[in-house]
Amino acid sequence: MGRGRAVRIRPWLVGVLVVVIAGAGFGLYWFQPWKLWQDETVREALPGTAVSPTAPAGTPPDASPAPSPAVPVTVATGELISHEHATSGTVKLVRLADGSHVVRLEGLDTSNGPDLRVWLTDAPVREGRAGWHVFDDGAYTSLGRLKGNKGSQNYTVPDDVDVTRYSSVSIWCDRFDVSFGAAKLARA
Repeated sequence: MGRGRAVRIRPWLVGVLVVVIAGAGFGLYWFQPWKLWQDETVREALPGTAVSPTAPAGTPPDASPAPSPAVPVTVATGELISHEHATSGTVKLVRLADGSHVVRLEGLDTSNGPDLRVWLTDAPVREGRAGWHVFDDGAYTSLGRLKGNKGSQNYTVPDDVDVTRYSSVSIWCDRFDVSFGAAKLARA
């Protein structure tokens, strides 16, 4: 019987394989390429737009109706433009009946990605590559993680934020410091 030749694995080859496997794992975690094929749709109603209450029981039919509660008011609005990824939809800055504010994204359509945020900023909105990286240069307030890359959704503006200081909204990728899309806010 013949003896087979023993395969000798070189130590440097093992080291290279470990580095390649670790690099691939890190790359998958960091870039999360599968998100490009995953859509998350959110359909939130604007807060404070509930149906008017009916008259209390026992109210005479000829009684004057109760004053209607204050309704949300759009303070500023803008259309999203594309930056790093194709992005469209409408952005509204809305003052609610209690005086608080929300940023509302309506008809949002953008790519999904890692660590996407909604930022209220004072940066100018520029077309093309010139607008990709400007939003972290000045003042901005992160309103939280993007809830979904499609649909309509609301983001509460903290009470201590002066909304008059901000002129734009960005869908910001915090991991890669780039805007997916942004809207200039025009006062209503």
